[in-house]
Amino acid sequence: MSQWQEPRKTILEAARKMAEKGLVVGTSGNISLRLPTRDGKQMMAITPTSQHYDTLHAGDIPIIDFDGQRVDGNLPPSMETPLHTGIYRARKDINAIIHTHSVFATAAAVAGFSIPPITEDQMVFLGGEIKLAEYTVGGSPELLANVLTALGDRNAVLLANHGAVGTGQTMRDAFTVCELIEKTAEVYFLALYAGKVNQLPEKAVEIQKALYAKLKTRKE
Repeated sequence: MSQWQEPRKTILEAARKMAEKGLVVGTSGNISLRLPTRDGKQMMAITPTSQHYDTLHAGDIPIIDFDGQRVDGNLPPSMETPLHTGIYRARKDINAIIHTHSVFATAAAVAGFSIPPITEDQMVFLGGEIKLAEYTVGGSPELLANVLTALGDRNAVLLANHGAVGTGQTMRDAFTVCELIEKTAEVYFLALYAGKVNQLPEKAVEIQKALYAKLKTRKE
């Protein structure tokens, strides 16, 4: 059995679940998982580009190093590979990344919204405000720079006119983050429609940010 069979299965299961839950349509979105260093090189597994997830097998998931060189697998990796490797390089606490095109999160990104602190679970699991990364072409160095600026030390970011990115220490964490991004965006739009958005009090934000930091430290 390939030494990468389990992480490949983890990615494929998450990709199929992502599609089933409507977080993407067709072949859109991408998912990666950090792997142990090999021969001094940082490694990851990532979904291939332009492939329907229900037709993939675990062995189809490319294994690449952080320079984008394919180590194993026959399919080319996602065109967003530089975004994933860049986040991993900048954030040692992140081991899984999921990029979605979920409806309400994308609507916020198209409208040019960042989502302020409005719910407790947003604070505790996402780390606070879901900021908007300025628009630039996918796969570009500028996109990575914009995403890292907007992401900060949090787990979630919106990509202007594009979608969202959720991160975590495990694939399950990252998937939960993506679901919470979508839920929070939907709540935000409903509150806007109702005519009033009550943000969390400043003291509550401070307390829950501290809890977010404590939970991250506990997992490391």
